[in-house]
Amino acid sequence: MTMDSPSPSAAPATPLAGIRAAIAQSEKIARRPAGSTTLIAISKTKPVEAIEELIAQGQLVFGENRVQEAQAKFPALREQHPGLELHMVGQLQSNKADDAVALFDCIHSVDRPSLAKALADAMDKAGRRVPCFVQVNIGEEDQKGGCAIADLPQFLDKVHALGLPIVGLMAVPPADVEPAPYFALLAKLARDAGLDQLSIGMSGDFETAVRLGATHVRIGSALFGAR
Repeated sequence: MTMDSPSPSAAPATPLAGIRAAIAQSEKIARRPAGSTTLIAISKTKPVEAIEELIAQGQLVFGENRVQEAQAKFPALREQHPGLELHMVGQLQSNKADDAVALFDCIHSVDRPSLAKALADAMDKAGRRVPCFVQVNIGEEDQKGGCAIADLPQFLDKVHALGLPIVGLMAVPPADVEPAPYFALLAKLARDAGLDQLSIGMSGDFETAVRLGATHVRIGSALFGAR
């Protein structure tokens, strides 16, 4: 007697379904509440049609890394889909603070005092409080943005004094190394700071991130295909 091969129907119907299943399994392994991880679909460089395909599958949270590109795509999408949520995940220039506060529902890349001040002023002007993550240069890499680990306590004091609504920490670990130690370090830094949200994990390491406490994972190529 031969073993039956798995039914094709056992495979996820879409990349989105597969990623959601993997997140759910990782939450279960970590004994975290089901649904405690927000999946952010990183739609930078992707056309509106590709975004609409994911919306049709029930994905409503998206991330962009450039203000100008997001302005070109999302206002019209929001008119058609009022439940959309948009996150700023890339480096943000201080002179774009007003536009970012008007457009985004969350900002993941607060990493220096000048940007924190610009965002606080923009929020005061707009009468809108946008949740923010402080980006930490967790691998101490010269080419990456983010607050230095040693400077984090002092920087958090500054942004809290400005009234900026900081909800957690964000980081991108060094490429081509085991990410778990970096995720664990960021989780400890967040706990020490009294912050309970972590924006960590991308297409190649999101399951590890969820197991180590990610509340937000930022996934692009695994959803949309390689850029």
